[in-house]
Amino acid sequence: MEEIERWYDTEYDEWERLVRHRIEYDITRRYFDEYITGERLRVLDIGGGPGRYSIYLAEQGHEVTLLDLSKRHLEVARTKAEERGVTLKDYIHGNALDLSGIQGDFDVILLMGPLYHLVEEKDRKKAVEEALDRLKPNGLLVATFISNYAPLQDYLSQLRLFDSVDQLLGYLDHGVNQVSQGFTTAYFSGYHEAKNLMAGFGLTELIFAGVENILGSKEVEINQLDESEYQKWLEIGYRLSQDEFLIGTSQHFLYIGCKS
Repeated sequence: MEEIERWYDTEYDEWERLVRHRIEYDITRRYFDEYITGERLRVLDIGGGPGRYSIYLAEQGHEVTLLDLSKRHLEVARTKAEERGVTLKDYIHGNALDLSGIQGDFDVILLMGPLYHLVEEKDRKKAVEEALDRLKPNGLLVATFISNYAPLQDYLSQLRLFDSVDQLLGYLDHGVNQVSQGFTTAYFSGYHEAKNLMAGFGLTELIFAGVENILGSKEVEINQLDESEYQKWLEIGYRLSQDEFLIGTSQHFLYIGCKS
């Protein structure tokens, strides 16, 4: 955890990542608009980084608490929220594996980040359990995973050079990224693996989507289109995002479930 915290504090600009990866952000927000409905819902954003989704939901009138492992992320979130004219209810420096300091029940909980970095399955289960303990009955849990095809899609999108075919394909077997491989410690999940993990908690699955799907390998070019053309491709990506034949072409999986 210290290594991951240090990475986000000193090495990586997570706020700008969702500028570069606009497709991921826009399709995710579209699912938010469809499923996160109601007035002034209580939202807990666990591992929400610098608060892009927290701030978006606060702009919709919801009461949002942001928790993140990175103090720098929390500082950025405060600044960006102020710039956008909204206030988050709280900014908490914490760990998804221990939410003992979080009080109250929430209508919506976002777990969009922690599951990327928990290499052991028992820890991924623990993070989900901690979130569910704070979710109201009939509340929504939103979770995301990095696909084990993501490294392939990342290299393909820019035709980046790589040293070893076996190393790049190895993520499909073990899913583990070491800090020496250009990113912090991370775990990349298979499609069925992620679905099966979430199915083990008695939730009603509402959505399991491959966020970028076929748009990912042309992301740079799509981002340069004028707005009307961009929106056409975004519509195609959204409509194809639940196509099981295309799920593996995504870098991120999005899960939305309801607590029975």
